[in-house]
Amino acid sequence: MIHKVSKEKLFCFGIVLLLGFGVISLIGSYGLQNESIHPNMAERLLPPSLQYPLGTDHLGRCIFSRIAEGGLLTLQVSSFSLLVTLLIGVPLGVLSGYFGGKIDTIIMRIVDGFAAFPDFILAIVIAGLLGPSLQNVLIAIVAVKWINYARVTRSITIAEKEKEYILSAVSIGCTNRRIIWKHLFPTVLPHTLTIASLDMGKIILIIASLSYLGLGAQPPIPEWGAMLNDSRAFFQTHPFLMIIPGVMILLTVLSFNLIGEGLREVLNVKKVTR
Repeated sequence: MIHKVSKEKLFCFGIVLLLGFGVISLIGSYGLQNESIHPNMAERLLPPSLQYPLGTDHLGRCIFSRIAEGGLLTLQVSSFSLLVTLLIGVPLGVLSGYFGGKIDTIIMRIVDGFAAFPDFILAIVIAGLLGPSLQNVLIAIVAVKWINYARVTRSITIAEKEKEYILSAVSIGCTNRRIIWKHLFPTVLPHTLTIASLDMGKIILIIASLSYLGLGAQPPIPEWGAMLNDSRAFFQTHPFLMIIPGVMILLTVLSFNLIGEGLREVLNVKKVTR
């Protein structure tokens, strides 16, 4: 497995990008120890220097530190929301596909109801109803993302449960719990990992977009989307205030997409049904 992973250039490049971003975040958050929250108007809009590697923003805060702390915050929120999404969507999909009947009907009707709306539009509606905060953004992401995993795992489970090794396990008296845990989950895992790695980039975009619209992180929290929104008035005079967080969003999403494509090849996932 390790040798196969090392041969996937896309996967390795994505990992290098992500590790580089991690190093930058650690340096900016814990190494420089510059002010990233409270304004310092005496040092506003300074050019890059040894003390401020990317300069300061319109309120005199270190851009490098804000980018680093915002990156760590974004990864924490996106990782936790993805974990909760997996814990909800995957078991529901497996149960729906394996048992069928009323359980399948109920779960799939709920899935169809959520799937009737585009992910981002539904996330905006949920976040708007709950109120602007990162916690509500997390809830909105989980609410719109779990259906993808439920659908995929259900379709895989339906196909797998008719195969001979599952039928043999049933014939020798294996419990449903053992069949699901020992046979179905290992089959679902490669597809789930591939979708999850690709979804990380999409979740980061949703977090940044909702924060940019004022529904996510609120000032002075250093979140990339909020930084974009906060810098709009200075785009013509100091465009780097918007360019820097925009580039960080682009590179981070790109790294997760490359990792996802690499995992698809490594785990032999030919096609992921969405």
